[in-house]
Amino acid sequence: MTKPVMIENADDGAIADWLTARLRAALAVSPDIAISVPGGATPFPIFDLLAKEDLPWARIAVWPGDDRIVDEDHPASNVGKIRARLEPVGARIVPLEEDAQPPHFAIAWLGMGGDGHIASLFPNTDPKVDDALAVRRLTPDPLPPEAPFDRISLTIPSLLNSDEIMFVIRGADKRAVFDAAAAGETDLPVARLLHAARAPVTCFC
Repeated sequence: MTKPVMIENADDGAIADWLTARLRAALAVSPDIAISVPGGATPFPIFDLLAKEDLPWARIAVWPGDDRIVDEDHPASNVGKIRARLEPVGARIVPLEEDAQPPHFAIAWLGMGGDGHIASLFPNTDPKVDDALAVRRLTPDPLPPEAPFDRISLTIPSLLNSDEIMFVIRGADKRAVFDAAAAGETDLPVARLLHAARAPVTCFC
């Protein structure tokens, strides 16, 4: 397990600056890189700031860590909203498919739900750190009322196949869940990932 580095009181601008620096560093040693990014409300203002950076976006493939199984033009689609923000600046957006073979990621950026889920690996799905599949179709139980859809998600091994992992955690309740997971006090999906992580983990909170 890698002990997470906690960066307190980071606003969207600070997170975008950190990501920009990390992307530049990765691109300095590789002609092309891939990153995974979360959905939900938190990341999209950060994407908007990133899109303004003078990065060689054509060399960056962006994978959603998970998505709702809806059409891309549906308001609940993660990939549709990611595409709208980052494709115009040249990034290559890669929709999740069940038979996809995700690459090694320069950065796996994750959010976390109040129940400790990461990507769409909810507690009821019992995600395994040695999952033989790279991508899974899943049904959360209970279905979140704000997004009552089946999901497709990278599995824990796919997320761990990264040079570094980052979280953006907002709110005291979620912070308490994350801290308990990092301390090894729970067996929630986020705890399983953190326990198995060997790459650096940074948490903005």
